[in-house]
Amino acid sequence: MNTAELQSIVAQFRIEGAVAEIKPLGEGFINDTLIVKTEGDAPDYILQRKNHNIFPDVPAMMDNIVAVTGHIRKKVEAAGGDPLREVLTVVFTRDGKPYYIHEGQFWTMCLFIEGSVTYDRADTPALARKGGEGIGKFQSQLADFTTPLAETIKGFHNIRFRFEQWDASLARDAAGRCKELREEISWIESRREEMLAFWSLVENGTIPMRVTHNDTKISNILFDKNGEVLCVIDLDTVMSSTSLNDFGDAIRSYTNTGAEDDRDVNNVAIDMKMFRAYTEGFLSQRKGTLTQSELDWLAFSARYITYEQVLRFLMDYIDGDTYYKTAYAEHNLVRTHAQYALLKSIEEHYDEMCGIVKSL
Repeated sequence: MNTAELQSIVAQFRIEGAVAEIKPLGEGFINDTLIVKTEGDAPDYILQRKNHNIFPDVPAMMDNIVAVTGHIRKKVEAAGGDPLREVLTVVFTRDGKPYYIHEGQFWTMCLFIEGSVTYDRADTPALARKGGEGIGKFQSQLADFTTPLAETIKGFHNIRFRFEQWDASLARDAAGRCKELREEISWIESRREEMLAFWSLVENGTIPMRVTHNDTKISNILFDKNGEVLCVIDLDTVMSSTSLNDFGDAIRSYTNTGAEDDRDVNNVAIDMKMFRAYTEGFLSQRKGTLTQSELDWLAFSARYITYEQVLRFLMDYIDGDTYYKTAYAEHNLVRTHAQYALLKSIEEHYDEMCGIVKSL
């Protein structure tokens, strides 16, 4: 897309100042992201073209984001904070919408937070603790949020839905690989009832539904230059689910001593120092707004989410590698084995994990 087209799209939004430059920002695996630089003292902005294939209902997604950020903004203002830095600010179009449609593509804009810092990964317990604080703060600010949210990605972290996909995948055996995967398939089947029993607690309300971010990697948290949390960003996947999913997914990514696709499973294990640090940070912000059932199942969520990822990698391998991008023929199988090694390590340390949660 040329500069003139981009400037025309930007002109549809209520921005301050004249546009000086529009250029790409980040790698853009899902959405196309650009930074809009303005002249003088006017603020800069983030412009995104949303991936309509991943998010089929962008208007509903943006309604979610507007509702959630509006709720957080009130909390920040009540606490005497800076709402322009401590919560994502959605910029509306000149006709009052949180998105603009150009040639069938959805474009959105938010305020760029000057002086913010991001990290690609948490490589120390101190940074892991700050990551836990960031997600804990986000969830705590939304603990009393009651507005229904749209389901932007069907069945996300719903293991009952995943098993429906899994059973269909086994029945199809599209790539003819099932006969070679008896051991791996048994990993999934041997834990099926346990995972469904956990999810039934969500379905019957024992574990309450909350606002969840659903992509809790540390790069989705903005920090100030002193290393303190500013706010959580990349809210496209904000939905209603159990808050435990965010905790479990963070533990899966923060604590892994190896790579998600590590060819040597001996490299893969849970780092308990990172687990303690993240849990300390999370509960420092969240403990007072969690129910006892949520606390009781907090550590288990790491088993649940890691198991789900084993299932999804293996299912994609059975399907012929149609969902995840792969770099080589066995990539999804390697991912399956690496994630299973992490799952086994989490299971082995589960009692210790529960003890840490209870001690905090």
